[in-house]
Amino acid sequence: MHTELLTIPGCPHSRSARELFASALELEGIDPELLTVTEIITDEDAATASFHGSPSFIIDGTDLFPSNAAPALTCRVYPSQRGFTGQPDLDSLRKAVRGVVPRGRLRT
Repeated sequence: MHTELLTIPGCPHSRSARELFASALELEGIDPELLTVTEIITDEDAATASFHGSPSFIIDGTDLFPSNAAPALTCRVYPSQRGFTGQPDLDSLRKAVRGVVPRGRLRT
């Protein structure tokens, strides 16, 4: 399983998003040490990665929060109970992980 956090240079949420993703993975029984962080630097990189903003949470090439936005070097927002924020909350991220990882691959 390939887990990846995609960010842009200078993203104010890079560090906290990495910690959040690692926590969600660990709570779902996935080794957080396998998480890689990739900086998307060019528009070409964004198009190749189908990158819809920073931070993006990816498992096996699947964006955990699908978007219809055009690929771009931009910040990303996520809905929350307090309005839009720069990253999802832990519960939303855990639910998204469970939505793409086959049940047998998660710790029960």
